[in-house]
Amino acid sequence: MFQKKFTVLKEEDIKQRQEDDITKIVSVLSISRDSACMLLRCFSWSVTNVHEEWFANEEKVRKAVGLLENLDNKAPKSGELPCGICFESYKVEKISTAACGHPFCNTCWTEEAHRPVDCDTVSKWIMKNSAESENMNWILANSKPCPKCKRPIEKNQGCMHMTCNPPCKYEFCWLCLGQWSDHGERTGGFYACNRYEAAKQEGAYDEAERRREMAKNSLERYTHYYERWATNQSSRQKAIADLQQMQTVHLAKLSVLQNIPETDLKFILEAWMQIVECRRVLKWTYAYGYYIPELELAKRNLFEYLQGDAEANLERLHQCAEKELHTYLSDRDPPHSQEEFRNFKTKLAGLTR
Repeated sequence: MFQKKFTVLKEEDIKQRQEDDITKIVSVLSISRDSACMLLRCFSWSVTNVHEEWFANEEKVRKAVGLLENLDNKAPKSGELPCGICFESYKVEKISTAACGHPFCNTCWTEEAHRPVDCDTVSKWIMKNSAESENMNWILANSKPCPKCKRPIEKNQGCMHMTCNPPCKYEFCWLCLGQWSDHGERTGGFYACNRYEAAKQEGAYDEAERRREMAKNSLERYTHYYERWATNQSSRQKAIADLQQMQTVHLAKLSVLQNIPETDLKFILEAWMQIVECRRVLKWTYAYGYYIPELELAKRNLFEYLQGDAEANLERLHQCAEKELHTYLSDRDPPHSQEEFRNFKTKLAGLTR
């Protein structure tokens, strides 16, 4: 006969166990509650492991977790932790939401919420966005060495006739790097040199040209993912502003225009909150996609299919909440019928689900 060997915990049971562990750490180590929570999270909520590591080398543990001495001198309110972004306090049971509305990761703490992308991927992506290596990639992709003095030359005009800066002053063709005086009708004319393509076909690429092509491809690939990552971030910020505007201004107006209690318009706020969350998730999918190995074609194809499907559904929802809802906020004559608004409600609620 099967014998149950586990216990199903309710949410309040889990919270109580967390509170008990936090209290133990605070009382034994004489540190603040927020520091205790950080320690427990770092050591997988094992009170024993926290005690052992702390008493073995307190300084090492503080550095590893990121605890500063002055944090322990604060006296936060019971059951609260500070947001790492706005420094406002939030309740322990609301781990992923702060008073400022900025969700953040419960594991790495230093970045915003980034589910479903793991912390390592986020860290690599953030570092890449700010790394100086991108500047070098830009130089390699958008400049070429002077054939004579080898200094990098940026093409900032339309024609292919390049002149190196003094004291070199060497004149050459941007496309084939050949001496400009050699160019004539036999190469397609001064403004349509075709030596570059011919050189590629003949396998005459030198190492510098190969590196430039690789850098250009790398930069274009990064730009593809970064632009979409940044665009979804800006769309999310706009959606947050639209949600706040809906809560403070538009909902009351819509209630009057449609002769409906504001409590019956909750579905609109739910739609906007869903848009904000989906923009965050979609934003981080582009960081995830950037790091999928190029050789894992099956994984990439499946990911891009799912990503595209999510993006298409989100766009339909966002357009409905943004553009279609706007028509019901206008003072048109005659106003929309109640049946029209009910159909809109059904559509928006369906897209939100």
